[in-house]
Amino acid sequence: MDHTSTITAVEATSYYRHLGRNRYESTTHAQGAWNPHEQHMAPVAGLLVHALEQFESRDDMRLVRINFDILGLIPAGEFTIETTLLRPGRTIELVQAEMLAGGRPAVRATAWRMQKGDTSAVEFYEDEPLGAPEDAVPWDGMSTWPGGFIKTLEGRALPEHRPGRGRAWLHSPYTMLDGGEHSSALVRLLGLVDSANGVAARMVPEPGGWMYPNVDLSIHLYREPVGEWLGLNTSVTIGADGVGLTSSVLHDVDGPFGRSEQILTVRPLPHEQ
Repeated sequence: MDHTSTITAVEATSYYRHLGRNRYESTTHAQGAWNPHEQHMAPVAGLLVHALEQFESRDDMRLVRINFDILGLIPAGEFTIETTLLRPGRTIELVQAEMLAGGRPAVRATAWRMQKGDTSAVEFYEDEPLGAPEDAVPWDGMSTWPGGFIKTLEGRALPEHRPGRGRAWLHSPYTMLDGGEHSSALVRLLGLVDSANGVAARMVPEPGGWMYPNVDLSIHLYREPVGEWLGLNTSVTIGADGVGLTSSVLHDVDGPFGRSEQILTVRPLPHEQ
């Protein structure tokens, strides 16, 4: 398939176009950082969360854990999303959304939905808040990465931000879908979470250096997020046998709301891409 029109459509104001029913098309703003003809996992995650939210939704339940398995390169262009109820239940459900692109499954998301209840009498958060985005300074650290998605991000960093350990706020002015289709704060913010792997990277991607793409993204949500700014308190660990881990505490303007983990495959970056 010729992806030229989908990855160069600079007039787009969203990451995706909804082509009807379960069919979508990526725009240039969803372009990945490792290859120009692939999608970045961050907006893919946001769109899959949107599909999960819309699938047989119930007002008394919410998504609490979402695990994304990246099954290979995510090609730019047209794709479909298939949603399935894996485990029905009155108070707990397991649902799945699968992105099918280029004739194969590209990303599979499974999510637990749990019934909501009033636990305000025992509400407490151990994770320390980041403060407000206004307390951070403008930061262009993400610009070391290529790709259309990275170009959509506005960044702000907090003091002592360094390779391997950092605290930053991210924001995007772009919507997940075109045509004013509604996206919740959950979709908007979770559509930025995969950026954590580049927020406090230990090594800059360059020829002769290292690559470290994640093969999964696991998110646990102990509170429903609000607003348009995502705060990331991130640490990066790299083992001695080709495996690493990016771990983040997730924040919105009201404080911490969850955690994310990304397992990394660490390998030498070819001299020629």
